[in-house]
Amino acid sequence: MALRLEDKKALVAEVKTVAESAHSAVAAEYRGLTVGQMTALRKEAREKGVYLRVVKNTLARLALEGTDFECMKDGLKGPLVLAFSVEDPGSAARVVKAFAKDNDKLVTRIVAIGGQVYPATDLERLASLPTLDQARAMLLGVFQAPASQLVRTLNEPAAQLARLLAARRDQLEAA
Repeated sequence: MALRLEDKKALVAEVKTVAESAHSAVAAEYRGLTVGQMTALRKEAREKGVYLRVVKNTLARLALEGTDFECMKDGLKGPLVLAFSVEDPGSAARVVKAFAKDNDKLVTRIVAIGGQVYPATDLERLASLPTLDQARAMLLGVFQAPASQLVRTLNEPAAQLARLLAARRDQLEAA
């Protein structure tokens, strides 16, 4: 079904708004996927906070103008689904990677982050980025490590004395 001009303008504005606030983007070719498979992909993307949209390439080029993802314009060829990471940089890559593992017809074509286009093989690197909660936990661990090491160091002489006394008690009981 053909889109009216107003619908096209609304679609371009919607994708542009998302692209302006997104952390990263993945374009994947979906040729050969069934409607059920695409529905499952959309559902998974919604659950993970990823904006996923099938957009005609000419409209996508218009929507990406003036955003960090303008660099993707030259690679928009064929039937592509655009996935934008809204919450954390790796979420779109994780969704596409997980879905492509079970559905070999979904083929990554473009990976973009920070105004740079990367080859599709870098999808794995982007997908391995930690989530916001994981990054916070790692940072907390870095902050907490020196304090816990200090406590262990201060506690060690008392623990050694306790082990020495226990060994001496066992030695006297055995004798």
